[in-house]
Amino acid sequence: MTRLLRVLCLAVVLLLAGAVPAAAHNVAAGADLRFAQTIAGAELTVVVKATSRVPGPLLIGLIAYEPATGPRVGLEVRSVEDGHKVTATAQAARDPRYVELPVERTGPHELRLTAGDEVAVLPFRVLVNRGSAGEFLIYGGLLVAGLLLVGGLLTGALSRRTPAMVLAGGAAAAVTVAAMVVVFEPMLPPPPADGAVPTVSTQAAGRPFAQGRVTAFPARPAAGQEFTLRLDLTDGSTGYPVDDLVLHHEALAHVVVTSEDGAYFRHLHPLRTAPGRLEVRLRADRPGRFLAYAELEREDSGGQLLSGVFQVAGHAVAAPPPPAPAATPVVRPSAPVAGRPAAIELGIGVTPRQWLGMSGHLIVRSQDGTFLGHVHEMGVPAPRLRFTFSFPAPGRYLAWAQYATGDRIVTVPFTVDVTEALG
Repeated sequence: MTRLLRVLCLAVVLLLAGAVPAAAHNVAAGADLRFAQTIAGAELTVVVKATSRVPGPLLIGLIAYEPATGPRVGLEVRSVEDGHKVTATAQAARDPRYVELPVERTGPHELRLTAGDEVAVLPFRVLVNRGSAGEFLIYGGLLVAGLLLVGGLLTGALSRRTPAMVLAGGAAAAVTVAAMVVVFEPMLPPPPADGAVPTVSTQAAGRPFAQGRVTAFPARPAAGQEFTLRLDLTDGSTGYPVDDLVLHHEALAHVVVTSEDGAYFRHLHPLRTAPGRLEVRLRADRPGRFLAYAELEREDSGGQLLSGVFQVAGHAVAAPPPPAPAATPVVRPSAPVAGRPAAIELGIGVTPRQWLGMSGHLIVRSQDGTFLGHVHEMGVPAPRLRFTFSFPAPGRYLAWAQYATGDRIVTVPFTVDVTEALG
Protein backbone atom coordinates (compact mmCIF):
# COMPACT_ATOMS: atom_id res chain seq x y z
CA MET A 1 0.00 0.00 0.00
CA THR A 2 2.76 2.44 0.97
CA ARG A 3 4.66 1.63 -2.25
CA LEU A 4 1.56 2.28 -4.37
CA LEU A 5 1.02 5.63 -2.71
CA ARG A 6 4.64 6.60 -3.32
CA VAL A 7 4.30 5.71 -6.99
CA LEU A 8 1.15 7.79 -7.29
CA CYS A 9 2.79 10.77 -5.60
CA LEU A 10 5.72 10.54 -8.00
CA ALA A 11 3.32 10.36 -10.96
CA VAL A 12 1.51 13.48 -9.79
CA VAL A 13 4.80 15.39 -9.42
CA LEU A 14 5.96 14.36 -12.90
CA LEU A 15 2.60 15.21 -14.42
CA LEU A 16 2.60 18.65 -12.83
CA ALA A 17 6.13 19.27 -14.07
CA GLY A 18 5.16 18.35 -17.61
CA ALA A 19 1.72 19.93 -17.70
CA VAL A 20 2.51 23.53 -16.73
CA PRO A 21 1.98 25.21 -19.01
CA ALA A 22 -0.08 22.88 -21.18
CA ALA A 23 0.86 22.84 -24.84
CA ALA A 24 -2.56 23.99 -26.00
CA HIS A 25 -2.42 26.95 -23.62
CA ASN A 26 0.75 28.15 -25.33
CA VAL A 27 -1.12 28.64 -28.63
CA ALA A 28 -2.13 32.31 -28.30
CA ALA A 29 -5.50 33.16 -29.77
CA GLY A 30 -4.50 36.80 -30.28
CA ALA A 31 -1.33 37.50 -32.24
CA ASP A 32 0.02 40.99 -32.91
CA LEU A 33 -1.88 42.84 -35.65
CA ARG A 34 0.04 44.87 -38.24
CA PHE A 35 -1.75 47.32 -40.56
CA ALA A 36 0.24 48.98 -43.34
CA GLN A 37 -1.05 52.51 -43.97
CA THR A 38 -0.10 55.29 -46.38
CA ILE A 39 -1.05 58.42 -44.45
CA ALA A 40 0.16 62.03 -44.44
CA GLY A 41 2.62 61.19 -47.21
CA ALA A 42 4.30 58.50 -45.11
CA GLU A 43 4.44 54.73 -45.29
CA LEU A 44 3.68 53.34 -41.82
CA THR A 45 2.86 50.06 -40.15
CA VAL A 46 0.49 50.22 -37.18
CA VAL A 47 1.17 47.48 -34.63
CA VAL A 48 -1.53 46.41 -32.17
CA LYS A 49 0.11 44.11 -29.64
CA ALA A 50 -1.80 41.10 -28.38
CA THR A 51 -3.26 41.47 -24.91
CA SER A 52 -3.38 38.72 -22.31
CA ARG A 53 -6.12 40.05 -20.04
CA VAL A 54 -9.15 42.28 -20.04
CA PRO A 55 -9.53 44.75 -18.43
CA GLY A 56 -5.92 45.46 -19.21
CA PRO A 57 -3.46 47.43 -21.32
CA LEU A 58 -3.43 47.49 -25.11
CA LEU A 59 -0.10 48.51 -26.64
CA ILE A 60 -0.06 50.34 -29.99
CA GLY A 61 2.99 51.48 -31.91
CA LEU A 62 3.78 53.09 -35.27
CA ILE A 63 6.69 51.90 -37.40
CA ALA A 64 7.89 54.37 -40.03
CA TYR A 65 9.37 53.07 -43.29
CA GLU A 66 9.37 56.19 -45.44
CA PRO A 67 10.41 58.70 -44.24
CA ALA A 68 12.34 57.22 -41.31
CA THR A 69 10.61 59.63 -38.93
CA GLY A 70 6.94 59.75 -39.79
CA PRO A 71 4.13 62.01 -38.61
CA ARG A 72 2.70 62.23 -35.14
CA VAL A 73 -0.58 60.34 -35.23
CA GLY A 74 -3.63 60.64 -33.02
CA LEU A 75 -4.97 57.29 -31.80
CA GLU A 76 -8.44 56.47 -30.54
CA VAL A 77 -9.60 52.99 -29.55
CA ARG A 78 -13.36 52.52 -29.28
CA SER A 79 -15.34 49.48 -28.24
CA VAL A 80 -18.03 48.82 -30.84
CA GLU A 81 -20.26 47.14 -28.26
CA ASP A 82 -20.40 49.81 -25.56
CA GLY A 83 -18.79 52.86 -27.20
CA HIS A 84 -16.05 53.22 -24.55
CA LYS A 85 -13.18 55.35 -25.96
CA VAL A 86 -9.57 56.00 -25.00
CA THR A 87 -7.16 58.30 -26.84
CA ALA A 88 -3.43 58.91 -27.15
CA THR A 89 -0.83 60.14 -29.64
CA ALA A 90 2.18 58.29 -31.01
CA GLN A 91 5.22 59.30 -33.03
CA ALA A 92 6.01 57.13 -36.02
CA ALA A 93 9.67 56.11 -36.05
CA ARG A 94 11.88 53.30 -37.22
CA ASP A 95 11.93 51.89 -33.69
CA PRO A 96 8.52 52.77 -32.27
CA ARG A 97 7.68 53.58 -28.69
CA TYR A 98 4.46 51.86 -27.80
CA VAL A 99 1.67 53.79 -26.14
CA GLU A 100 -0.58 52.06 -23.65
CA LEU A 101 -4.35 52.34 -23.91
CA PRO A 102 -6.62 50.57 -21.41
CA VAL A 103 -9.36 48.33 -22.79
CA GLU A 104 -12.30 47.16 -20.71
CA ARG A 105 -13.66 44.24 -22.70
CA THR A 106 -12.99 41.77 -25.47
CA GLY A 107 -14.74 41.78 -28.83
CA PRO A 108 -14.97 44.21 -31.76
CA HIS A 109 -13.12 47.52 -31.53
CA GLU A 110 -12.12 50.31 -33.88
CA LEU A 111 -8.77 52.05 -34.05
CA ARG A 112 -9.05 55.59 -35.39
CA LEU A 113 -5.90 57.18 -36.82
CA THR A 114 -5.64 60.92 -37.42
CA ALA A 115 -2.70 62.63 -39.14
CA GLY A 116 -3.29 66.16 -40.40
CA ASP A 117 -6.71 66.12 -42.07
CA GLU A 118 -6.54 62.41 -42.96
CA VAL A 119 -8.48 59.89 -40.93
CA ALA A 120 -8.57 56.09 -41.06
CA VAL A 121 -10.74 53.74 -39.03
CA LEU A 122 -9.39 50.20 -38.68
CA PRO A 123 -11.64 47.42 -37.33
CA PHE A 124 -10.04 44.79 -35.11
CA ARG A 125 -10.98 42.48 -32.25
CA VAL A 126 -9.52 42.30 -28.76
CA LEU A 127 -8.96 38.60 -28.08
CA VAL A 128 -7.99 36.85 -24.86
CA ASN A 129 -7.25 33.16 -24.50
CA ARG A 130 -10.03 31.14 -22.95
CA GLY A 131 -9.21 28.12 -20.76
CA SER A 132 -9.94 24.83 -22.54
CA ALA A 133 -11.99 21.89 -21.32
CA GLY A 134 -8.75 19.93 -21.38
CA GLU A 135 -7.22 22.20 -18.76
CA PHE A 136 -10.26 21.68 -16.55
CA LEU A 137 -9.82 17.91 -16.82
CA ILE A 138 -6.07 18.09 -16.20
CA TYR A 139 -6.19 20.25 -13.11
CA GLY A 140 -9.47 18.76 -11.92
CA GLY A 141 -7.99 15.28 -12.20
CA LEU A 142 -4.90 16.33 -10.30
CA LEU A 143 -7.01 17.94 -7.57
CA VAL A 144 -9.13 14.81 -7.22
CA ALA A 145 -5.99 12.65 -7.19
CA GLY A 146 -4.46 14.82 -4.47
CA LEU A 147 -7.55 14.61 -2.29
CA LEU A 148 -7.78 10.86 -2.74
CA LEU A 149 -4.10 10.44 -1.93
CA VAL A 150 -4.50 12.40 1.28
CA GLY A 151 -7.54 10.31 2.15
CA GLY A 152 -5.64 7.12 1.33
CA LEU A 153 -2.74 8.09 3.52
CA LEU A 154 -5.00 8.94 6.43
CA THR A 155 -7.02 5.74 6.01
CA GLY A 156 -3.85 3.66 5.75
CA ALA A 157 -2.54 5.24 8.91
CA LEU A 158 -5.69 4.03 10.67
CA SER A 159 -4.99 0.46 9.41
CA ARG A 160 -8.08 0.39 7.19
CA ARG A 161 -6.51 -1.43 4.27
CA THR A 162 -9.49 -1.94 1.95
CA PRO A 163 -10.77 1.68 1.95
CA ALA A 164 -7.20 2.89 1.51
CA MET A 165 -6.77 0.68 -1.57
CA VAL A 166 -10.04 2.03 -3.00
CA LEU A 167 -8.91 5.61 -2.49
CA ALA A 168 -5.49 4.85 -3.99
CA GLY A 169 -7.18 3.26 -7.00
CA GLY A 170 -9.35 6.34 -7.46
CA ALA A 171 -6.26 8.54 -7.29
CA ALA A 172 -4.58 6.40 -9.94
CA ALA A 173 -7.65 6.72 -12.18
CA ALA A 174 -7.69 10.50 -11.77
CA VAL A 175 -3.97 10.75 -12.61
CA THR A 176 -4.54 8.51 -15.64
CA VAL A 177 -7.32 10.76 -16.95
CA ALA A 178 -5.19 13.88 -16.47
CA ALA A 179 -2.22 12.21 -18.19
CA MET A 180 -4.33 11.15 -21.17
CA VAL A 181 -5.67 14.68 -21.56
CA VAL A 182 -2.11 16.08 -21.47
CA VAL A 183 -1.13 13.67 -24.26
CA PHE A 184 -4.15 14.12 -26.51
CA GLU A 185 -5.24 17.74 -25.91
CA PRO A 186 -2.60 19.24 -28.28
CA MET A 187 -4.24 17.27 -31.09
CA LEU A 188 -7.56 19.00 -30.53
CA PRO A 189 -8.44 22.42 -31.99
CA PRO A 190 -8.15 25.24 -29.42
CA PRO A 191 -11.35 26.79 -28.13
CA PRO A 192 -12.40 30.16 -29.54
CA ALA A 193 -10.89 33.12 -27.74
CA ASP A 194 -12.99 35.55 -25.76
CA GLY A 195 -14.00 38.25 -28.21
CA ALA A 196 -13.69 36.07 -31.32
CA VAL A 197 -16.11 36.39 -34.22
CA PRO A 198 -19.17 34.18 -33.60
CA THR A 199 -19.23 31.12 -35.82
CA VAL A 200 -21.90 31.48 -38.49
CA SER A 201 -22.78 29.31 -41.42
CA THR A 202 -22.09 30.75 -44.86
CA GLN A 203 -22.69 29.60 -48.40
CA ALA A 204 -20.90 26.37 -49.23
CA ALA A 205 -18.72 28.23 -51.74
CA GLY A 206 -17.98 31.11 -49.36
CA ARG A 207 -18.65 34.78 -49.97
CA PRO A 208 -18.50 36.12 -53.53
CA PHE A 209 -15.68 38.35 -54.72
CA ALA A 210 -16.13 42.05 -54.07
CA GLN A 211 -17.06 44.36 -56.92
CA GLY A 212 -14.81 47.40 -57.04
CA ARG A 213 -14.95 50.86 -58.58
CA VAL A 214 -11.81 52.98 -58.83
CA THR A 215 -12.22 56.75 -59.13
CA ALA A 216 -10.00 59.82 -58.76
CA PHE A 217 -11.03 63.04 -56.99
CA PRO A 218 -10.92 65.43 -58.70
CA ALA A 219 -11.90 63.29 -61.68
CA ARG A 220 -9.03 64.64 -63.83
CA PRO A 221 -6.25 65.81 -61.51
CA ALA A 222 -3.40 67.93 -62.83
CA ALA A 223 0.19 66.76 -62.71
CA GLY A 224 1.77 67.89 -59.43
CA GLN A 225 -1.64 68.31 -57.78
CA GLU A 226 -2.57 66.16 -54.78
CA PHE A 227 -5.62 64.02 -55.43
CA THR A 228 -7.47 61.15 -53.81
CA LEU A 229 -7.74 57.72 -55.34
CA ARG A 230 -10.87 55.99 -54.05
CA LEU A 231 -11.85 52.32 -54.12
CA ASP A 232 -15.52 51.53 -53.41
CA LEU A 233 -16.31 47.87 -52.72
CA THR A 234 -19.77 46.31 -52.93
CA ASP A 235 -21.25 42.84 -52.66
CA GLY A 236 -22.84 42.02 -55.99
CA SER A 237 -25.48 39.78 -54.45
CA THR A 238 -26.72 42.30 -51.88
CA GLY A 239 -25.57 45.72 -53.07
CA TYR A 240 -24.21 46.46 -49.60
CA PRO A 241 -20.70 47.80 -48.97
CA VAL A 242 -18.07 45.11 -48.48
CA ASP A 243 -16.60 45.71 -45.05
CA ASP A 244 -15.18 42.30 -44.21
CA LEU A 245 -11.68 42.55 -45.67
CA VAL A 246 -9.01 40.52 -43.91
CA LEU A 247 -5.37 41.47 -43.49
CA HIS A 248 -3.45 40.32 -46.55
CA HIS A 249 0.32 40.63 -46.07
CA GLU A 250 -0.24 43.15 -43.28
CA ALA A 251 -2.67 45.38 -45.19
CA LEU A 252 -6.38 45.56 -45.91
CA ALA A 253 -5.42 46.31 -49.52
CA HIS A 254 -2.29 46.83 -51.61
CA VAL A 255 -2.71 49.46 -54.31
CA VAL A 256 -0.26 49.73 -57.21
CA VAL A 257 -0.47 52.83 -59.42
CA THR A 258 1.59 53.17 -62.61
CA SER A 259 1.64 55.49 -65.57
CA GLU A 260 0.92 53.77 -68.84
CA ASP A 261 4.60 53.89 -69.81
CA GLY A 262 5.69 52.59 -66.40
CA ALA A 263 7.88 55.58 -65.58
CA TYR A 264 5.66 56.43 -62.59
CA PHE A 265 5.16 53.72 -59.94
CA ARG A 266 3.66 53.72 -56.45
CA HIS A 267 2.91 50.83 -54.07
CA LEU A 268 0.45 52.17 -51.47
CA HIS A 269 -1.80 51.03 -48.64
CA PRO A 270 -5.08 52.93 -48.57
CA LEU A 271 -7.02 54.10 -45.53
CA ARG A 272 -10.42 52.72 -44.63
CA THR A 273 -12.47 55.90 -44.48
CA ALA A 274 -15.96 54.33 -44.41
CA PRO A 275 -17.51 50.87 -44.66
CA GLY A 276 -16.58 49.51 -48.08
CA ARG A 277 -14.44 52.54 -48.95
CA LEU A 278 -10.65 52.80 -49.17
CA GLU A 279 -8.79 55.99 -50.06
CA VAL A 280 -5.20 57.11 -50.56
CA ARG A 281 -3.71 60.47 -51.48
CA LEU A 282 -0.94 60.86 -54.05
CA ARG A 283 0.53 63.10 -56.74
CA ALA A 284 1.43 62.27 -60.32
CA ASP A 285 4.44 63.99 -61.86
CA ARG A 286 3.29 63.62 -65.47
CA PRO A 287 0.07 63.77 -67.51
CA GLY A 288 -1.47 60.81 -69.30
CA ARG A 289 -3.31 57.59 -68.65
CA PHE A 290 -2.70 55.85 -65.33
CA LEU A 291 -3.48 52.29 -64.28
CA ALA A 292 -4.51 51.36 -60.72
CA TYR A 293 -4.61 47.84 -59.27
CA ALA A 294 -5.86 46.76 -55.84
CA GLU A 295 -4.97 43.44 -54.23
CA LEU A 296 -7.34 42.46 -51.42
CA GLU A 297 -8.96 39.50 -49.75
CA ARG A 298 -12.49 39.21 -48.43
CA GLU A 299 -13.21 37.04 -45.40
CA ASP A 300 -14.31 33.53 -46.36
CA SER A 301 -13.72 34.35 -50.01
CA GLY A 302 -10.18 34.62 -51.36
CA GLY A 303 -7.59 36.94 -52.83
CA GLN A 304 -8.56 39.02 -55.83
CA LEU A 305 -7.22 41.77 -58.04
CA LEU A 306 -9.30 44.81 -59.00
CA SER A 307 -8.23 47.40 -61.55
CA GLY A 308 -9.20 50.79 -62.93
CA VAL A 309 -7.88 53.67 -65.02
CA PHE A 310 -7.84 57.44 -64.65
CA GLN A 311 -6.41 60.42 -66.53
CA VAL A 312 -3.99 63.08 -65.32
CA ALA A 313 -4.02 66.45 -67.08
CA GLY A 314 -1.56 69.33 -67.30
CA HIS A 315 2.18 69.27 -67.91
CA ALA A 316 4.98 67.23 -66.42
CA VAL A 317 6.51 68.63 -63.25
CA ALA A 318 10.05 68.25 -61.98
CA ALA A 319 10.50 65.35 -59.56
CA PRO A 320 13.60 64.48 -57.55
CA PRO A 321 15.48 61.60 -59.12
CA PRO A 322 15.27 58.33 -57.19
CA PRO A 323 18.44 57.13 -55.46
CA ALA A 324 20.59 54.90 -57.63
CA PRO A 325 20.02 51.19 -56.82
CA ALA A 326 22.88 49.14 -55.43
CA ALA A 327 22.83 46.82 -58.46
CA THR A 328 20.88 45.90 -61.58
CA PRO A 329 18.64 42.83 -61.37
CA VAL A 330 19.96 39.71 -63.06
CA VAL A 331 17.38 37.50 -64.82
CA ARG A 332 18.10 33.82 -65.44
CA PRO A 333 17.65 32.73 -68.12
CA SER A 334 18.37 36.09 -69.73
CA ALA A 335 15.51 35.47 -72.17
CA PRO A 336 12.78 33.87 -70.03
CA VAL A 337 10.29 31.56 -71.69
CA ALA A 338 6.58 32.13 -71.16
CA GLY A 339 5.07 29.70 -68.69
CA ARG A 340 8.40 28.61 -67.23
CA PRO A 341 9.93 29.83 -63.96
CA ALA A 342 12.63 32.50 -64.16
CA ALA A 343 15.00 33.51 -61.37
CA ILE A 344 15.52 37.21 -60.63
CA GLU A 345 18.36 38.21 -58.31
CA LEU A 346 19.29 41.62 -56.98
CA GLY A 347 22.34 42.47 -54.89
CA ILE A 348 21.37 45.24 -52.47
CA GLY A 349 24.47 45.49 -50.27
CA VAL A 350 22.50 45.60 -47.00
CA THR A 351 20.31 43.27 -44.99
CA PRO A 352 16.77 44.54 -45.65
CA ARG A 353 14.18 45.31 -43.03
CA GLN A 354 11.03 43.23 -42.99
CA TRP A 355 8.30 45.18 -44.75
CA LEU A 356 4.78 43.83 -45.12
CA GLY A 357 6.06 40.63 -43.55
CA MET A 358 8.66 40.03 -46.28
CA SER A 359 12.26 40.88 -47.13
CA GLY A 360 11.42 41.95 -50.66
CA HIS A 361 8.63 42.36 -53.20
CA LEU A 362 8.55 41.93 -56.96
CA ILE A 363 5.71 43.53 -58.92
CA VAL A 364 5.39 42.73 -62.61
CA ARG A 365 3.09 44.38 -65.17
CA SER A 366 2.59 43.49 -68.81
CA GLN A 367 3.38 46.37 -71.13
CA ASP A 368 -0.27 46.73 -72.15
CA GLY A 369 -1.40 46.73 -68.50
CA THR A 370 -3.71 43.72 -68.78
CA PHE A 371 -1.65 41.65 -66.33
CA LEU A 372 -0.21 42.37 -62.88
CA GLY A 373 1.73 39.90 -60.75
CA HIS A 374 3.18 40.21 -57.25
CA VAL A 375 5.58 37.74 -55.58
CA HIS A 376 7.86 37.86 -52.56
CA GLU A 377 11.40 37.10 -51.53
CA MET A 378 10.95 34.06 -49.31
CA GLY A 379 14.54 33.41 -48.22
CA VAL A 380 16.50 34.38 -45.14
CA PRO A 381 17.13 38.17 -45.03
CA ALA A 382 20.51 38.79 -46.68
CA PRO A 383 22.24 41.41 -48.87
CA ARG A 384 20.78 39.66 -51.93
CA LEU A 385 17.15 39.28 -52.97
CA ARG A 386 16.00 36.28 -54.98
CA PHE A 387 12.61 35.96 -56.65
CA THR A 388 11.03 33.27 -58.79
CA PHE A 389 8.41 34.34 -61.31
CA SER A 390 6.67 32.62 -64.22
CA PHE A 391 5.68 35.10 -66.94
CA PRO A 392 2.32 34.04 -68.40
CA ALA A 393 2.80 35.05 -72.05
CA PRO A 394 5.50 36.30 -74.40
CA GLY A 395 6.13 40.03 -74.66
CA ARG A 396 7.71 42.87 -72.72
CA TYR A 397 7.08 43.23 -69.00
CA LEU A 398 7.70 46.17 -66.69
CA ALA A 399 8.96 45.14 -63.27
CA TRP A 400 9.77 46.76 -59.93
CA ALA A 401 11.74 45.13 -57.10
CA GLN A 402 11.18 46.70 -53.69
CA TYR A 403 12.83 46.39 -50.29
CA ALA A 404 13.13 48.46 -47.12
CA THR A 405 16.30 49.79 -45.53
CA GLY A 406 16.76 51.69 -42.29
CA ASP A 407 15.42 54.96 -43.67
CA ARG A 408 13.49 54.34 -46.88
CA ILE A 409 11.78 51.97 -49.28
CA VAL A 410 13.92 51.31 -52.34
CA THR A 411 12.27 50.65 -55.72
CA VAL A 412 14.35 49.20 -58.57
CA PRO A 413 12.61 49.36 -61.97
CA PHE A 414 13.64 47.14 -64.90
CA THR A 415 12.15 45.44 -67.95
CA VAL A 416 12.08 41.81 -69.06
CA ASP A 417 11.50 40.48 -72.58
CA VAL A 418 9.84 37.08 -72.54
CA THR A 419 9.99 34.65 -75.46
CA GLU A 420 7.45 32.11 -76.61
CA ALA A 421 7.95 28.45 -75.84
CA LEU A 422 8.99 26.43 -78.89
CA GLY A 423 6.85 23.50 -79.84
